[in-house]
Amino acid sequence: MTKPIRVRYAPSPTGLLHIGNARTALFNYLYARHHGGTFLIRIEDTDRKRHVEDGERSQLENLRWLGIDWDESPETHEQYRQSERLEIYQQYVDELLEKGLAYKSYVTEEELAAERERQEAAGETPRYINEYLGMSDEEKAAYVAEREAAGIVPTVRLAVDEAGIYKWTDMVKGEIEFEGGNIGGDWVIQKKDGYPTYNFAVVIDDHLMAISHVIRGDDHIANTPKQLMVYEALGWEAPAFGHMTLIINSETGKKLSKRDTNTLQFIEDYRKKGYLPEAVFNFIALLGWNPGGEDEIFSREELIQLFDENRLSKSPAAFDQKKLDWMSNDYIKNADFATIFELAKPFLAEAGRLTDKAEKLVELYKPQMKAADEIVPLTDLFFEDFPALTEAEKEVMAGETVPTVLTAFKEKLEAMTEEDFKSENIFPQIKAVQKETGIKGKNLFMPIRIAVSGEMHGPELPDTIYLLGREKSIQHLDNMLAAIGK
Repeated sequence: MTKPIRVRYAPSPTGLLHIGNARTALFNYLYARHHGGTFLIRIEDTDRKRHVEDGERSQLENLRWLGIDWDESPETHEQYRQSERLEIYQQYVDELLEKGLAYKSYVTEEELAAERERQEAAGETPRYINEYLGMSDEEKAAYVAEREAAGIVPTVRLAVDEAGIYKWTDMVKGEIEFEGGNIGGDWVIQKKDGYPTYNFAVVIDDHLMAISHVIRGDDHIANTPKQLMVYEALGWEAPAFGHMTLIINSETGKKLSKRDTNTLQFIEDYRKKGYLPEAVFNFIALLGWNPGGEDEIFSREELIQLFDENRLSKSPAAFDQKKLDWMSNDYIKNADFATIFELAKPFLAEAGRLTDKAEKLVELYKPQMKAADEIVPLTDLFFEDFPALTEAEKEVMAGETVPTVLTAFKEKLEAMTEEDFKSENIFPQIKAVQKETGIKGKNLFMPIRIAVSGEMHGPELPDTIYLLGREKSIQHLDNMLAAIGK
């Protein structure tokens, strides 16, 4: 009988939701939803030194923003935080101690550091060497008594079978094998403070929560043999493992690093900038997986239907900011106006630009935006000083027919009343200039655009002039005519 599919995302509440962790959550979510399985969230908060207040809320809130939902979590189930499960871990630590498969270790941090230095100086691979090696039972008893009398609190170490072979068929990478002798010696399963180590606690949790598949980043590959040792020691069947490839920066070719501040790497950053969550979801889903074919824009429902774990990439996934921005722009262009206006409103309000023309501004620039915060720089023209011209723009304005075009168009605007000054009435005035002067095409439109807006490209010219206003447009034309000496 096939085990029910149960997968999990198990974040540590040590900071904001990173793109890499979001991908782990998303792939587990897609896998569960595609196969009709269960997706749960468990909080791994045993590393108290790195614990961040509000870290759990931030993780869950940003997952929800992305559009990921789950079936079980600390919100619905008791003891879905590791810090609430210490008695459970203790039960299994005690079981391994009783069986002689684990033991209390009294080596101090100073002794461990000194031994590491000696091994490095001797060119040896750093590893823990059993402190009881070569001791008789009497010597062991005396050693433990002496250490306890000195107030040394022990850790608990798992006894490693150095001759053991630990292998699994990885869902992504195929056959992987480790030798017990290459693990680094007996390793700690319980720290001095009574908290379990990651590699011990995760096995207890995954077994008791009936996790069938563990899908995670390949930085966890070295953890897997240690976890298999715990499964073996406790006589449990291990889940299937799948290790997704690294995410690299497409520009540098190096592993995506949190220290790389030139790249937005936290979901919170995209949320604050006003990206659409559907776009970020779509982009992350294609980091190390593809459904085949040329299409790249998919709804969440389509991604669930298409998800196939056999198409997880064996090559590193390239994080390409330009591709994300292209994808986000596509989503914004196709989103309904009300959604984008609501996204843009806080940015306009903060910049003092939530005027009666705000809706028209958003409508005008919606096709250009990749994030809602861009509405502010895109609309600078309407609220700030005229921008300095580029060399290319200066070249256009040096054209022989430019003064004729600008003078004629200025006269047309001056003749319009405020009531007539609407987008739909402005284009006929430009065409009237063409008819009067015989100047057409780029020689007509480009000088007017640059003179009014200071830019060679932008939204529809009549819309730009309307939003700028009659007086300001005439003033800009006057200023340009003065600048070119006419």
